Amino acid sequence: MKIYGSSLSPYVRKALVVAAELGLEVQNVPTPPGSTDPEFREASPFGKIPGLRDGDLTLCDSSAISVYLDALHPDGGLIPADPADRARVVWFDEFADTILFDAGAKMFFNRIVAPKFLKIEGDLAMADKAEHELLPPILDWLESVVSASGFLVADRLTLADISVASPFVNLMHLGIPVNSARHPALADYVGRMVQRPAFAGLIAKEQAFLARFA
Repeated sequence: MKIYGSSLSPYVRKALVVAAELGLEVQNVPTPPGSTDPEFREASPFGKIPGLRDGDLTLCDSSAISVYLDALHPDGGLIPADPADRARVVWFDEFADTILFDAGAKMFFNRIVAPKFLKIEGDLAMADKAEHELLPPILDWLESVVSASGFLVADRLTLADISVASPFVNLMHLGIPVNSARHPALADYVGRMVQRPAFAGLIAKEQAFLARFA
């Protein structure tokens, strides 16, 4: 099974962490978004990452890939069967892919991708606005919904946790930690999530890669 894309993308990272947490072996094929590689485009016709190939099956979109991977596992586990819990997992996954990702992407693209990889000037005003105006209310809300168990849904690890934690890795790469004084529950939550082996291995590789462009 192959997953195309770079784990610097929160979407690709999410799919890779889901596979690792489920104990599924996948080959990560480093692929930039928009690549014209025929095999990648067969999996992702519009050039979005991640793409997946499993035998004759090709699939794109991190949420669709995550659902497929969860269904492959004998016991599933990351997407609860309970209707209310399942709906909440879908909500957090969508929240992470849109609202949280949008704020983080404005910072990551303009401060790292544009100047370091594309060799163009990033829109630093946009990045600053995202950090100081878009991000704080998102963090405030997440602080209010992390349960005493340390998870978001069903008092255990679900796709919701993986989806939400993934964009925070990009904030870590930017040097923007969660302020433990203002958001103690969220800071603890993110800290524990990124220390999970499925996340930690990817983060170490990403840090080594980014260090080459420092």
